[in-house]
Amino acid sequence: MLRHPDDFYPLLKLKIAVRHAGKQIPPEPHWSFCYSMLHKVSRSFALVIQQLDTDLRNAVCIFYLVLRALDTVEDDTSIPADVKVPILKAFHRHIYDRDWHFSCGTKEYKVLMDQIHHVSTAFLELGEGYKEAIEDITKRMGAGMAKFICKEVETVDDYDEYCHYVAGLVGLGLSKLFHASGKEDLAGDDISNSMGLFLQKTNIIRDYLEDINEIPKSRMFWPRQIWSKYVNKLEDLKDEENSDKAVQCLNDMVTNALIHVEDCLKYMSALRDPAIFRFCAIPQVMAIGTLAMCYNNIEVFRGVVKMRRGLTAKVIDRTRTMADVYRAFYDFATMLKSKVDMNDPNAKKTLSRLEIAQKACKDSGVLSTRYFTIKIIHTQESVKIQSSAGELPYCSLYWLLFLLIFLPTDQITRSCGLHELPFQYKWLIAQVHATCHGKLLFFFFFNHTLLNKMLV
Repeated sequence: MLRHPDDFYPLLKLKIAVRHAGKQIPPEPHWSFCYSMLHKVSRSFALVIQQLDTDLRNAVCIFYLVLRALDTVEDDTSIPADVKVPILKAFHRHIYDRDWHFSCGTKEYKVLMDQIHHVSTAFLELGEGYKEAIEDITKRMGAGMAKFICKEVETVDDYDEYCHYVAGLVGLGLSKLFHASGKEDLAGDDISNSMGLFLQKTNIIRDYLEDINEIPKSRMFWPRQIWSKYVNKLEDLKDEENSDKAVQCLNDMVTNALIHVEDCLKYMSALRDPAIFRFCAIPQVMAIGTLAMCYNNIEVFRGVVKMRRGLTAKVIDRTRTMADVYRAFYDFATMLKSKVDMNDPNAKKTLSRLEIAQKACKDSGVLSTRYFTIKIIHTQESVKIQSSAGELPYCSLYWLLFLLIFLPTDQITRSCGLHELPFQYKWLIAQVHATCHGKLLFFFFFNHTLLNKMLV
């Protein structure tokens, strides 16, 4: 926390928002199950959808859980193909049947499958437009998943097709739900598809190690057309002796994902409803940030690479307008660009796609106002990022602590020019001088160990 002091305020706001979202669970048993399960299978998604209007929020919640259940069947490698394929193809009919269930998956996903009748009950209460959209996408996704149960991802076209079935269709479905709500025009299929593909490809890149180590059978989504240029078998990428080739393959995969950035920006720029915009924009900013973290990073093959929690909180807090999105995409693209090694076989293609993304952001005309700024810090091990918006050096923070202890607020502001501080520091000053609770908050602010425990 001391290394990123301006993470504190967004983290605190996020913690409060998560607790608030947890208290918004409806009283009806079936809706209570659905929203409780949503919090268990995806806390970040559960938080983002809370801002949607009730009808649309309910539809998106059920849409997510139905597809999560479908995905649980596909992901369970212990289910024989001759059992799995018929279930996937008929899943769109099962959601109308309150008596149907199929036990599979583990932990919270098993609970979802065992009690899916609650999801079916809630689904049947939705408006006809919502039900038709969910049924249509579930049918198409189930058929696509069934196709790839017996087919490996060989070519880049196969990769795009698979990602279309498991994520691009989610983009199409959400566009239909937004349109059914009367809040948005129906977006084109191509850009709706790209919204899903960008997120899915980011997840596939980030989750390489988890998927390749899946028990009882590895899950392989990286296309052979890409990885075969670097190793003989996909699992060879995690071997230490193949580190250089693994990073080159990783960079090739990231470069492939970047082709969708322009479509994503176009989709988001057309949204009118502020709540729907934030619902769509926050995951996209997280995706470009995750790609920036993964690019040229051997740790993808050693463990989990993701944005730090404080930066995630900032993205959620500060992604409010399309201007914020343009700035964030531009900054993360700049970070990614700084990591490109010209000896990489795909360097020119990577730079070309990053420049296209940066040009789209520049052409928006909003980059002159720097709020969502990513500072790039080069170290021997890696490239780290932190927000530079309103950041203070360590010495200034301890000087601020001294002032807070020994001087009254008005004297601090008048004598030291602290009226120019970012809002989060002004807020802390007021809290420290107002209440004992404020002093406790400030103590947590300077004790990152206790703060991390509080935020778990």
